[in-house]
Amino acid sequence: MFDPWLLVAALIVEACVGYPLAIYRAIRHPVVWIGIALDALERRWNRPEFGDGARRSLGVVTVVLVAGGAAGIGYVVQTLAGHVSFGSALIVLVASTGLAQHSLFTHVRAVLQPLASGDLAAARREVAQIVGRDTAALSESGVAGAALESLAESFNDGIVAPAFWLFVGGLPGLFAYKALNTADSLIGHREARWRMFGWAAARADDVANLIPARLAGALLAIAGGGGLLVMWRDAPKHASPNAGWPEAAMAGALRIRLGGPTAYDGVMHERPVFGAGSSPTVDDLKRGLRIYVIACGLLWLTAVATGFAMGANG
Repeated sequence: MFDPWLLVAALIVEACVGYPLAIYRAIRHPVVWIGIALDALERRWNRPEFGDGARRSLGVVTVVLVAGGAAGIGYVVQTLAGHVSFGSALIVLVASTGLAQHSLFTHVRAVLQPLASGDLAAARREVAQIVGRDTAALSESGVAGAALESLAESFNDGIVAPAFWLFVGGLPGLFAYKALNTADSLIGHREARWRMFGWAAARADDVANLIPARLAGALLAIAGGGGLLVMWRDAPKHASPNAGWPEAAMAGALRIRLGGPTAYDGVMHERPVFGAGSSPTVDDLKRGLRIYVIACGLLWLTAVATGFAMGANG
């Protein structure tokens, strides 16, 4: 198990400073590097002339190579850190790159600010940065709902799950998870082009998020003072075994309705509805952002409690 106190430190560092823009401009972000590797392998191996079986097998190889390579880099960094005097600080700084508390808050607040001031066009542009759906015709409620759904799902994908795998497997676990999650985002789709090649990425990401997604949902419900019953009732409606848990928890905590029909690339898709309240408003987005901050704090407290418990048992 990874030292929970280093996990706490990584969470605090990332929440305070995020991933500095100067560093991003100089060396990009590790997720960008993962994406470049995935894109190169996809272009080389996911070819129409290959049969379905070959494309699925090559997709498995792609996931193993990228996730294994990421884990290997994490292992090397963690091992080297054990031989230098500032090793703990190095591990904390590197681990913070796999978390996204600061950036998620910043992106959702960027949607909230113009929406609250009545600038719907600007709010649509901002929410388009964090969701994949069509945003040009979204109403105020649609923008608020899209931002809340992204906030809830990304609370798991960008924070709880990375923290969980960092604790379970150290830097190798964290880097492997980020590789799997990125692979799912880039190639784990159901469209014909990716259905076979991305099968392994989608399934591996499902497995990696089984525990974290439920933990994320519970943290959001507790932070919002309710929502557990809605989460248990509505989460299984989602096609994904994991995405519905934090989204349903957010809907329940805010006592609103999330989900429903949404257009992607001009095509309307039917999606399940979470919660039974009214449509989301600007005030609900404000409350959702507060719930998110409290949930992050609860995650910190969970890590601190784990540190004390492991210290007592040690």
